[in-house]
Amino acid sequence: MARNEKLKLGLFLFAHGHHVGGWRHPKADPSTAMDFSKYINWVQTAERALFDTVFLADTPAMMGYKGANTQERPYSGYFDPVTLLSALSTATSHIGLIATATTTYDEPYHIARRFASLDHLSGGRAGWNLVTSWVEAASLNFGRGAHPDHVIRYERALEFFKVVTGLWDTWEDDPTYLDAQGRVCLDFKKVHPLNHTGKHFSVQGPLNVPRPPQGHPVVVQAGASDSGRDVAAQSADVVFVAYPTFEEARDFYQDIKQRVARHGRNPDHVKIMPGVSPIIGRTQEEAEQLLAQLQNEVPVHEAVQALSTRIDFDLSLYPVDGPLPEIPETNGGKSRQKLLVEMAKRDNLNIRQLAQRVATSRGFFSIVGTPEKIADELEYLFVNYAADGFNIMPPYMSDGLDDFVNLVVPILQQRGLFRTGYEGQTLRENLGLPRPPDRAAQLDVQQAA
Repeated sequence: MARNEKLKLGLFLFAHGHHVGGWRHPKADPSTAMDFSKYINWVQTAERALFDTVFLADTPAMMGYKGANTQERPYSGYFDPVTLLSALSTATSHIGLIATATTTYDEPYHIARRFASLDHLSGGRAGWNLVTSWVEAASLNFGRGAHPDHVIRYERALEFFKVVTGLWDTWEDDPTYLDAQGRVCLDFKKVHPLNHTGKHFSVQGPLNVPRPPQGHPVVVQAGASDSGRDVAAQSADVVFVAYPTFEEARDFYQDIKQRVARHGRNPDHVKIMPGVSPIIGRTQEEAEQLLAQLQNEVPVHEAVQALSTRIDFDLSLYPVDGPLPEIPETNGGKSRQKLLVEMAKRDNLNIRQLAQRVATSRGFFSIVGTPEKIADELEYLFVNYAADGFNIMPPYMSDGLDDFVNLVVPILQQRGLFRTGYEGQTLRENLGLPRPPDRAAQLDVQQAA
């Protein structure tokens, strides 16, 4: 089976690698997550490989912090993602720059301004990963008594999206004119208020940044719950998702595309990109040895802690070789909790075994094998409409990224599945997404008529 379009590739950049034990691997980069020179190298490597995007996750709380802790762990301070990508925009020219920003603990005007600014700084390469924040501790950093209910978070998120995109549209595309002396002047008739009043927000506008080069920076969404899927269907240009099997990924793909169509949008204009953690060896045996080595680098209590964080339930008091207990419904990340509970039931995994799975890929696809096998599985997912592309999650840095770039990307190119040159300059052009129309100018035409 063939598809007319090429698959898309993103780098899910995590400084210590995505395997929980990746930072302990003998070939792992020993530098901290605050070493800017390393980020330049990683992102330039992805751009040389013609990746569509680099993606930075974020949460407004320190993960895993519970007071004094003497356990060995990587230095885990991280840059603000928009600040980091703004700096990286000067060291790159084509790759898209996607940063995570929460709708639960921020304001629409702030987000609209930051991402419009990043889009201008990068020449039209900005993307906003719209999240509602699943970490309960975030509420304590913003003077909230409790984390808002899941349904309320997504209700707020949809209105937040509408306000942000409305603010991006408060400037017309060409708001200037030349005066008699040839000076460039702003025509205030082409800058409009928003005057939004809704359940969660009251925002007058206009934005104090001109309309972004892309019209709207690319909007990414990663929620897989029913509420998250509906927000994605109405708002997203790209959907990131975690599913460990082909069947689950295909079902999610079909569901999102159908929801997008029901909301009057073109399903081809929403790209679905599952996360994939590739464990690569020159032979199958070498790949399996690498996985075993990585797994051996993770103490059992750390793997269980990582699982507890993802499942939003403390499993440290339960026998590690016993079954997963009944897990109460969470007010955090519902889709990830459901995915992991179902994985344990489907594959009859005890807590230790499920924790080892999470240590490897956190519920995302994990492919262990030769470059040809990695390419085979990505091709299968792509041509059978379980994905439009993939968010690559190297298990450790920098070799995990280099191996994918040097060994897997050429195979995908030889098979005609991946580009051999960037198609355009902006992120939207490279993803094959249309530029949103100038709604403010259209309003002017309608009013004049």
